Amino acid sequence: MRAVVCKEFGPPEKLVIEEVSDPRPGPGEILVNIRATAIVFPDTLVIEDKYQFRQKLPFIPGGEAAGEVAEVGEGVDGFAVGDLVMGSLHGAGGFAEKIVLPAALAEPVLPSFTPAQATGLMYGLGTCLYGLKYRGRLAPGETLLVLGASGHLGLGAIELGKLLGARVIAAASSAEKLATCRAAGADEVINYSEENLKERAKELTGGLGVDVVFDGVGGDYSEAALRAMAWNGRFLVIGFPSGIARIPLNLALLKSCEIVGVFTGGARVKDPAALQAVQAELEAFVAGGQLEIPISRSYSLDEIPQALRDMMERKVTGKIVFEP
Repeated sequence: MRAVVCKEFGPPEKLVIEEVSDPRPGPGEILVNIRATAIVFPDTLVIEDKYQFRQKLPFIPGGEAAGEVAEVGEGVDGFAVGDLVMGSLHGAGGFAEKIVLPAALAEPVLPSFTPAQATGLMYGLGTCLYGLKYRGRLAPGETLLVLGASGHLGLGAIELGKLLGARVIAAASSAEKLATCRAAGADEVINYSEENLKERAKELTGGLGVDVVFDGVGGDYSEAALRAMAWNGRFLVIGFPSGIARIPLNLALLKSCEIVGVFTGGARVKDPAALQAVQAELEAFVAGGQLEIPISRSYSLDEIPQALRDMMERKVTGKIVFEP
């Protein structure tokens, strides 16, 4: 089979696309013909050995894949050849034509989803709902500020923020990206390449500030957003494409606000009941037509290094996937 292989840690341009041996399932495993794999920001960190969960060289990157069961290993119950499933091999293996998954880590793709929609569901919308509802306690009538709002997580936060009854302010770096945010349901927008993020957020809230910040950007924008926080607000720490911010903690004191980490990967082990509830809620939203999962672009195997470069340079809007 063909696969993207990381033989040395570094930028996407160091990845190699080559023929590798077809994997075979052992006891308790299933072989899956991949139909889609989500391309997400942590993939850019994994290949540079900068992510929390590290891989041993050489490896095939790509977090979560979905596809059809091609072979069932000894002792596997509940799966048959032809079943549509999704799963992750500890954050790797998805940028290939086939993947072997432990049956315990695989689950059926529901009829409401295409493979491209199903893969990466918990990384994207799962992180958003877990953050907004379970960590940020976003309530109807509150104001939510979303940073990096045109990305995969940002657009999910806009849609789910609206479903939870919030007024949503989307912040992004260009008029084109903000138009995408408007289309996703944002009530107000801030172009933080042209406007002062703190001042504009304050202006849009009549000087009161925002109740919840969804910060998937980091860098200098984090402090500006925290300064725009309302009394008793919740600042959700999601990710750091622009770098890890150094926050003056006196701001949290002065605003009596919370700075809250949102780590869905860790919650799989520490808080599995909450994530099970999140997944059930997301599936119900999609099945009921309340939530859409649009795919902004699909990449071929040969295009994956460019897809990762585009993501690193923040040229990507919405959810992108690899489809063979």
